[in-house]
Amino acid sequence: MKKIKNLEKAAERIKKAVNNKERIILYGDSDMDGITSVVIVEEAIKNLGGHVDYCFFPDRETDGYGINLKALEMLKDKTPALLVTLDLGIGNLEEVDIANKMGFEVIIVDHHETLFGLPKASIIVDPKQKEDAYPFKGLANVGIAYNLCIELVGENISENLKNSFLELAALGTIADMVPQIEQNQKIIEEGLRSLKNTFRPALRVFLDILGDAAVFSDSLPKIISALNSAESINFENESYKLLVCSDKKKCKEMAEELLSRNQFKQVQIKNIVKEIERRIASKPDKPIVFEGDPSWKLTLAGSAASIICNKYDKPAFIFKKMDKESCGSVRNPHVVSSVDAMKSCNDLLITYGGHSMASGFRVKNENLKEFENCLNDYFKTHRN
Repeated sequence: MKKIKNLEKAAERIKKAVNNKERIILYGDSDMDGITSVVIVEEAIKNLGGHVDYCFFPDRETDGYGINLKALEMLKDKTPALLVTLDLGIGNLEEVDIANKMGFEVIIVDHHETLFGLPKASIIVDPKQKEDAYPFKGLANVGIAYNLCIELVGENISENLKNSFLELAALGTIADMVPQIEQNQKIIEEGLRSLKNTFRPALRVFLDILGDAAVFSDSLPKIISALNSAESINFENESYKLLVCSDKKKCKEMAEELLSRNQFKQVQIKNIVKEIERRIASKPDKPIVFEGDPSWKLTLAGSAASIICNKYDKPAFIFKKMDKESCGSVRNPHVVSSVDAMKSCNDLLITYGGHSMASGFRVKNENLKEFENCLNDYFKTHRN
């Protein structure tokens, strides 16, 4: 059976770092896919007898998406080190060059489209590399991380550890809105089956609060949404801290806080959706929904976009409008890729990326209208 390109190479390099007691830094995206990727890779490294020195998570609203200069500046005195990125990095050509000059050796583990050529990382694991013959391109990043962890720990992995990885991989896969087919479907089925009897304190307390039936009911999104409601502050993420916590009492306090915060978040999302629907009522024939506001939090844009996308069966581009730039999330129901759509408008954008059904962008406010027109033109001519 084919393996993802460079998967074995990345595993061997990480094992070498463990054996040589090199400094290892994991740098993950701050959504569920990125967080669960970091947790299982860290635990696989610990299972080998290794140690991860730092786990970093950027705040998209203040730090932007991906590897950023602020983080590299904070980490520069940690070199030499092996820097492993998870669910980001494939679009960070300039930042990887800077990291290399600082003395980092970079391994990129990502599942996003390779839009601008490949960064000069030591190793890149991404099935969407053009020369990668791996047959299934639709894995969430945590699915790739899961494959990497199996490669790291080896065939003698215990059933409990494998199930623990699968539980997190299932949650990250569902959260990232990738197609629930092929290996994704297998990860979800096996992970949810194990989740009912999970040994992980953080997940156990969610089930205790919501009931074991939550795994196969409408309450499962509450767990995912609560974990997604966590914030990254100074590159530390609350959901990461919860998922690696071994103190059940502390886990219960943190889980209840996230569930409570998520209730308030849902009210905010409903208000955003209501306002979007009010605005688009007068333009029902537009092929996309393109709306933003200075008062909307970027962390809520993806959830609002998902609701609008599902209800109206249209690509939804929802953004926070800041002083000079706007940053947004995209949800897309179509076979037509949202990333390809933005690629057709790339001269108007600062950054963009993701995958077909879920992506993001940053644009100067002066280009917003032209960007909207460009997207409308694209989706008019590229209908299913």
